[in-house]
Amino acid sequence: MKIRVLLADDHAMLRDGLKALLSASEGIEVVAAVGDGREAVRAAQELNPDVVVMDLSMPELNGIEAARLLRDRCPATRVVILSMHSSSEHVHRALEAGAAGYLLKESAGREVEAAVRAVHAGKRYLSPALAAQAPGAGRRSPLERLTARERQVLQLVVEGHSSAEIARRVFLSPKSVGTYRSRMMRKLGLHDVTALVKFAIQHGITPGA
Repeated sequence: MKIRVLLADDHAMLRDGLKALLSASEGIEVVAAVGDGREAVRAAQELNPDVVVMDLSMPELNGIEAARLLRDRCPATRVVILSMHSSSEHVHRALEAGAAGYLLKESAGREVEAAVRAVHAGKRYLSPALAAQAPGAGRRSPLERLTARERQVLQLVVEGHSSAEIARRVFLSPKSVGTYRSRMMRKLGLHDVTALVKFAIQHGITPGA
């Protein structure tokens, strides 16, 4: 039986390249390829893939938060995070969120098939350049100070959505969105949206321009 894979990346060229590579691999079938974290969660719930390979930095819902949702909603599905970030903080956050693998984008073409097969077999896969890092090594991420809802609002704020738009997307009142925004900025020690955007890019919440 083939390993059924769902791909999620907001860069169409990379997404198509990974789809072609995996589709040509014996025993692997790409069942869908989507462009953001919310689509990934919806598609995974509908298709029940064996493995989801997804970018860390995506619009709407980043890979870390999508992995958390998949851990709860699709516990049999294994997740591999694709990222340009090699810091122990990013690796720790991904594994803590339930990812079974973490793959650096610079080597994804060579390693993605091996990662898919490893996590499907119940193993953990880290890019060789990361394997020496102990899970959880390094300083704790400041994002751990935030609740899941605060991280969700953070991503939508830095993507430029208004409080009214965010309220519609996450089923809150605009006033509640403002409360969440003020609370998370206070927790992070940030004082304006510019600083918030810089923080979000540095920590893989949203891609840079």
